[in-house]
Amino acid sequence: MTPPLKIGPLEHVPGARTLLMGILNVTPDSFSDGGRHDAPAAALDHARTLMAQGADIIDVGGESTRPGSQRISAQEELARILPVLTGLRGFACAVSIDTFKPDVAAAAIRAGAHAINDILGLQGDPDMARVAARTGAPLIAMHNRGLDPTADVDPARDIVADMIAFFARTLEIAEQAGVDRHRIILDPGIGFGKTPEQNLIALNRLGEVKARFGLPVLVGASRKRFIGTLTGREAADRDAGSLGAHLAAVARGADIIRAHDVRLHADALKVADAVLHERMGFGEMEP
Repeated sequence: MTPPLKIGPLEHVPGARTLLMGILNVTPDSFSDGGRHDAPAAALDHARTLMAQGADIIDVGGESTRPGSQRISAQEELARILPVLTGLRGFACAVSIDTFKPDVAAAAIRAGAHAINDILGLQGDPDMARVAARTGAPLIAMHNRGLDPTADVDPARDIVADMIAFFARTLEIAEQAGVDRHRIILDPGIGFGKTPEQNLIALNRLGEVKARFGLPVLVGASRKRFIGTLTGREAADRDAGSLGAHLAAVARGADIIRAHDVRLHADALKVADAVLHERMGFGEMEP
């Protein structure tokens, strides 16, 4: 039996319902909301909104990884995130730090973050696995072949086989470092190193990856470029398309959805979970 997933104040039994992670970018240059929440006061106001709308986890990111984005130092990233993490200490929600830098991850955990969201899946800096082991923080490990989402795109690649091999290596690194396997969450890395068609395959065959490793899976397709390719919409107008991708992922076993528009997703996930589990377990509802 899969043990409960504990992230700070959140204790979740996998399969009970789909968790919702709200995106809080404290960056000036993220692809769809850069500059909107980079001031600490604005970031904390948005965090309150995300919680009120139904977010179970707030994912704080201080460095953009959009195509063409400029890398920043750990010091600059910390200057962006630490005031926000300090402010979030008084919030009754789980908090993750979206970073690929071990020093930033360690400082964020000390400042109050509960989980590490590593977009390089422990295959960037080897110190990241040691930070995860030392802190005991839950780890989200994403399938990714580089910091530029457009890097290493190979249309001929069997993307599911590639994800399975990648995650096997991630889990090997984690085990060698002493990271508890049951504190690891896998992320297929939608939009990173994949063609639009490979994104669709990764979503459609999500169940194969989950069955192979028996670990919770997070999916973050929110406002990604392939949704724009399918719908013709600009990034800020892709929430309906994002919801379509995410509901398909939930039907294939996704445990956590990472989204910009939490209000829209919270209602949709309640209905999807009710249908998938055939139960009206969410309070009073109109017929």
